[in-house]
Amino acid sequence: MKQYLDLCQRIVEKGKWVNNERTGKRCLTVINADLIYDVEHSQFPLVTTRKSFWKSAIAELLGYIRGYDNAADFRQLGTKSWDANANENIAWLNNPYRKGEDDMGLVYGAVGRNFPKADGSGNIDLLRQIVDDLKRGVDNRGEIYTFYHPGAFHMGCLRPCLHSHHFSLLDGVLYLNSTQRSADVPLGLNWNMIQCYTFLALMAQITGHKAGQAFHKIVNAHIYEDQLELMRDVQLKREPFSPPKLIINPEIKSLEDLETWVTLDDFSVEGYEFHPSIKYPFSV
Repeated sequence: MKQYLDLCQRIVEKGKWVNNERTGKRCLTVINADLIYDVEHSQFPLVTTRKSFWKSAIAELLGYIRGYDNAADFRQLGTKSWDANANENIAWLNNPYRKGEDDMGLVYGAVGRNFPKADGSGNIDLLRQIVDDLKRGVDNRGEIYTFYHPGAFHMGCLRPCLHSHHFSLLDGVLYLNSTQRSADVPLGLNWNMIQCYTFLALMAQITGHKAGQAFHKIVNAHIYEDQLELMRDVQLKREPFSPPKLIINPEIKSLEDLETWVTLDDFSVEGYEFHPSIKYPFSV
């Protein structure tokens, strides 16, 4: 929580204004932020200075793990986070690759679970490779679960923000390095924090290793101009509560479990105290 608030304060005090072409808004921006989440000691990075909808963040992560490319599938899991980008993004609505209502195109998990081979001969399931190797105790430094495919950007509704996850196994402990090109700090970042933490916890559980730390690199961290007042004058004035604890169903034991029967009922949070919600504007 302190890491998050320190980043918010840094943006407010030292950020520079940047015009964002996609949204048509200005962003108060800093470059480079490094956050660390201690999964080993169950320090769940859930924001307490406003209510954070952690279930939706985990539902979105499950959709990425399953390779979903349709907003309806995400809604069925428990999140509406892709509704706007799939159905209200004007550029995507006019894109010939869009297959219809709720279609997201080739984005996020749809890329990572079906990464197109350069020679056109098929696809690679990047996540399956990583899970299989980790279960055998193999740390393959060349394997990265990535959603980033510049050659396919025109085939999806949104370029990936939190785009790459690199797992490392060291002396029986599993670590995660995640890279994010761009972060909407008031709205999206806490979801990304939750997802990095939960992804490491899940991968350690299904591969039979102890979880260590998740390292989260953010390149461009920003606050939109219509979010600044709420962040500066409301959220940053509040005192944070103690961190809660994430509980994951121990019966989740494989990637197949995550792909088939796991739901939000398999996750719970203990001891979550929070300040009232803040309705930050969302930019499509």
